[in-house]
Amino acid sequence: MPLDGLRVLVLEDEFLIALDVEQICREHGAASVEIVRNLDEVEQATFTSEGFHAAILDVMLNGRPTTDFARILMDQAIPFVFATGYIDADNLFEDFGGVPVVGKPYSGRDIIDALAEVISTAESRSGGV
Repeated sequence: MPLDGLRVLVLEDEFLIALDVEQICREHGAASVEIVRNLDEVEQATFTSEGFHAAILDVMLNGRPTTDFARILMDQAIPFVFATGYIDADNLFEDFGGVPVVGKPYSGRDIIDALAEVISTAESRSGGV
């Protein structure tokens, strides 16, 4: 299973999409999934103290860009993907070369394949997630 035993953070403000992504992650082996629906909740997420292995970010949460948080993830070498309806906004992703951008609507396979790819890349660079 591509997410076997991993803790995954999901930044998504659309409730039904967030639940769907959570289910998809669990079906592919995630040990736990934390959903954060606005940027003010990020610091309060339960994973803050114990960390998480990977993340799925909508590029905009309630009209606020998640790019600053994405930069933090990059600095900490935490693998992540963007899952967004802003697929054509190339300027949003200029600083994130190599980070997959999965366009909405997406299939479960699309999001899992993209996440598995960045996790695998991170593991090969560090010797494990």
